[in-house]
Amino acid sequence: MRIRDSHAGDEPDINLVPLIDVVLCLIIFFVVTTTFDPRSVLKLQLPRAQAQQNEAQSQALSLMINADGRYFVGDREVLQTDVDSLKRTIAEVAGDDRERSVLIRADARTPWQSVITAYDALAQLGFQRIANATAPQMQPITSPMANSPGGNSTR
Repeated sequence: MRIRDSHAGDEPDINLVPLIDVVLCLIIFFVVTTTFDPRSVLKLQLPRAQAQQNEAQSQALSLMINADGRYFVGDREVLQTDVDSLKRTIAEVAGDDRERSVLIRADARTPWQSVITAYDALAQLGFQRIANATAPQMQPITSPMANSPGGNSTR
């Protein structure tokens, strides 16, 4: 009588299902935590002012200019910095609507020529409602003790 070893024919196998589960969880985590806002790509430092945001600015065409003088119209980057390229991109994004307001978001360190080029391109296309975005001006924080009658005494 011949007794067979039942373990002699088994081959080791690698179960890939848990590995695939972990990889899919990582992919979902990175997709959920990534921001897709086009404005998050640009690190703009806006000039400061005290005026409040107008509600019409939420429907405005956004024209961003970074500190290097690069233009972004809506979510599209203008590849060249000349007036004709900027006009082409603005016309593609805005279409035929020249009554739409345009909100220029220029970095405080942007060269002034880049801002003038943007104004020139908008004027040549016939846009008349142009606004500049600014950041709210920082108010100095005062201590409540500084305003009280006995708060400024030093000993």
